[in-house]
Amino acid sequence: MTEAADLADPAGNLKAFVRTRASLGPEDTVVWWTGNVHAQVPGENFRQLFRFEGFSIGRIEEVDGGYRFLAREAAFYQDPRTGEILSTWANPVTGAEDEVLHIWNDPVNMELLLDGPRGPWRAPVTEVGDEVMWAQDILLAYPSPLPVADFPDNSADDMYRAAELFQFFCRRSDLDRADLASVPCRFSWARLSPWLPWMRMGGRPGGLVFHCHGTKLGGYDELPEHLRKYVAEHNPSYAHAPEEWSAPNETSWTYFRKRYPGGIGQEPPV
Repeated sequence: MTEAADLADPAGNLKAFVRTRASLGPEDTVVWWTGNVHAQVPGENFRQLFRFEGFSIGRIEEVDGGYRFLAREAAFYQDPRTGEILSTWANPVTGAEDEVLHIWNDPVNMELLLDGPRGPWRAPVTEVGDEVMWAQDILLAYPSPLPVADFPDNSADDMYRAAELFQFFCRRSDLDRADLASVPCRFSWARLSPWLPWMRMGGRPGGLVFHCHGTKLGGYDELPEHLRKYVAEHNPSYAHAPEEWSAPNETSWTYFRKRYPGGIGQEPPV
């Protein structure tokens, strides 16, 4: 059964985006990505530091005025040559051996509302033939969870400034299939960010460029086996989406503060 999705109408745009990014059905949605992390330092060439691989697992619940997306995400810094998930890292800038703090962000929730805090809903979308391309440029600037005075080795600024740049790709012929609660989707993601807190780079000039690509999977069992094995050994709750809404969201910076409330020099809490 076909029914043309009206992407110019806010309600039609929202519903189509939810079907692209997640699913209107009750099942968990899993998206997987892989890519690289590069260092950018003024006056120097870019340098690859890591491979980077991860996933998000979430589910949609319908609420008054739209939807909520309940999700958690995990991602792992890998050896750029072998792809091995790292436990320590020889920092080529400082010469130090750093403990790697992988991404375990729970929750990473979103409200997708027709009339939200930022006004009426409309996700920017471009159509070329049967291709539908969604763009999300998320430009962040807010007080850092790691003030420089308290975390001089782990923070470069009292403001957290970063750019998260997403592109989602699907087909109009899939969106127009009313029987598809979830539409096949590929995506790309780039992030421009400060040095990670666990790198102990303090106020050194420069930062990181993440560049990844990925796809929506049919379920958790379709993740690469080495990721499922690592999750089972370290944090098995990430095999399922959250059951209840919670706030605030976790980030690499807030997770670092929970693990090291006094900075890297202090033992993590048991």
